[in-house]
Amino acid sequence: MNKFQTILVTGCAGQLGQSIQSIAADFLEFEFVFADRQDLDLIDEINMDKFFENQTFDIIINCAAHTAVDRAETEPELANKINHLAVQKLARIAKEHRSRLIHISTDYVFSGKQYRPYLETDEVQPEGIYGKSKLYGEHDIQSILKTNAVIIRTSWIYSEYGNNFVKTMLKLGQKRDTLNVIFDQVGTPTYAKDLAESIMSIVKSQAFNREYFKTSIVNYSNEGVCSWYDFAKTIFELTNIKCQVIPVETKDYPTPARRPHYSVLNKTKIKKSYNLTIPYWKDSLRQCLTELQSSAS
Repeated sequence: MNKFQTILVTGCAGQLGQSIQSIAADFLEFEFVFADRQDLDLIDEINMDKFFENQTFDIIINCAAHTAVDRAETEPELANKINHLAVQKLARIAKEHRSRLIHISTDYVFSGKQYRPYLETDEVQPEGIYGKSKLYGEHDIQSILKTNAVIIRTSWIYSEYGNNFVKTMLKLGQKRDTLNVIFDQVGTPTYAKDLAESIMSIVKSQAFNREYFKTSIVNYSNEGVCSWYDFAKTIFELTNIKCQVIPVETKDYPTPARRPHYSVLNKTKIKKSYNLTIPYWKDSLRQCLTELQSSAS
């Protein structure tokens, strides 16, 4: 591999974008450009054209998204602009510049109504605006880039950065004696740093660096299965927080957007294609909690 391939990371202020930044120094053979909304406004076509006017990238990693699932129900136009139309534009730019594209998608493209881990080939049937907008983005990538793109569907992302379930539980658990947490939504947490490292493993792989490779969809989350209730219980157990977690059903905690009841992802394809070993979710959670504790002290 030639030295100093250039990588653009969009959405660099988000959890995954910051996680990629945290490990970038380990990959000296690449030059990274990290772009947030101020650098690259994905809802402004003119801004996008100007950004790419005098610079090209070997690889684009698109971490940018409208991820506020409930807010998407009242902001469908904005969700569509960021998760669909901007992705369409990025795919066209990647094709024009002959860049390879890695795009992050979601388990919300599935209905969550089956009871075995989802394969990439399973029927997609999103239940809300967020999932639909992400699926439209996937479709446009596959239509525009028949080759040289990888779409990664992931779930339940958390990290040391931004707002997420782990940090919310830590904050609430220290303030309250009891917490109600949903037990009938089942999936797998994804530690953003693990996903970041897996993305870089893909970037470095021979399969990814062939002159042409067929565009594909792969699933990624940590290994194992849990409910949100199990996730919360484990957070408190690992941090010795004495907060009682009370299991409640989804119907007892209504939200504007419907969540998949079951969104466990089958990771066989990504593991075989890129020779990945994926950590168990509790081990990764322990690592994240250690990082948070270290930064707090």
